[in-house]
Amino acid sequence: MASKQRVVVGLSGGVDSAVSAYLLKQQGHEVIGIFMKNWEDDDDSEYCSTRQDFLDAASVADVLGIDIEHVNFAAEYKDRVFAEFLREYQAGRTPNPDILCNAEIKFKAFLDHAMRLGAEKIATGHYARVRERNGSFELLKGRDPLKDQSYFLHRLNQAQLSKTLFPVGELPKTEVRRVAAEIKLPVASKKDSTGICFIGERPFRDFLNRYIAKEPGPIKDEKGRVLGQHVGLSFYTLGQRQGLGIGGIKAKGAQKGGNDHAPWFVARKDMASNTLWVVQGHDHPWLLVPRLSAQDVSWVAGRAPAAGGVGAKTRYRQADAPCVLQPQGDSHFDLQFKEPQWAVTPGQSAVIYDGEICLGGGVITTDAASAWPAA
Repeated sequence: MASKQRVVVGLSGGVDSAVSAYLLKQQGHEVIGIFMKNWEDDDDSEYCSTRQDFLDAASVADVLGIDIEHVNFAAEYKDRVFAEFLREYQAGRTPNPDILCNAEIKFKAFLDHAMRLGAEKIATGHYARVRERNGSFELLKGRDPLKDQSYFLHRLNQAQLSKTLFPVGELPKTEVRRVAAEIKLPVASKKDSTGICFIGERPFRDFLNRYIAKEPGPIKDEKGRVLGQHVGLSFYTLGQRQGLGIGGIKAKGAQKGGNDHAPWFVARKDMASNTLWVVQGHDHPWLLVPRLSAQDVSWVAGRAPAAGGVGAKTRYRQADAPCVLQPQGDSHFDLQFKEPQWAVTPGQSAVIYDGEICLGGGVITTDAASAWPAA
């Protein structure tokens, strides 16, 4: 892309988007910064860093000599992302709001806003790449395998990718930090943000508490013994180990050093009986799933790929697991894994890869319960 273009960059107040803006300016583009405010329910709380992030983004714009605009997408966020997030939790699933935020806010509301400003392209600080081949656009993994964010971007379509640049996608994070320090960006050593955008660093259960009523019920093991009480199924996720509030159960005459004091993991949430089922040991069969189904599918190319061998991630920080993809039309697919996958969680996304190319993905509908051995 040799020609000079007007590019609108989403400046978050972090180092990745700051360096993205710098790189685009170096390439000769006309760069405009946009700071997106997506949440305002408790903006004055200790956990909400929006104000500081905007100050950081503004000081980056100042150093780079670009304009910055503060845009409020909180209403769109609440309608399109947060409402869905709550619906999913209330149904006992575990959604990924960052994926929805990218699809609905950053690459829809923000993209529309940028186009109204006369932008030819938008850019973000995501670690991913776009490649044009034979007139269509491919979403590729970021070069830094530890930072690749294509998992969160798998719902982007051809129209969105055709307008998007990921300037740091070619770089390792260490190089991004080095560039930031070299040009004396005020955010060069700012630590990466963690947690869900609107929750920030606050304890997750405290946050959900404000929106979802607690409905306590029994915690049972595989033998049906009641081990304790849960505070409400929405507050737990499959594979969860911390915060269950139950100790080990030691069988009579059990040997020392056996599995009796192995940690407990959430294995299933039975909404019908309001029961939380737990098992002992990380590799318990109830936690291992050989296959899954997914719906609400989105394919980057706009159509389902052919059936066959692919790689898939069922959670973000995971190596691609070899599996066989069986598309069921354009809206569903099934995956059969070579090796059973651990704590596959309904509501999370299964994202499909062909090497470095992200093909798309869907929302997992089945859980470990479908693969349970008889108790």
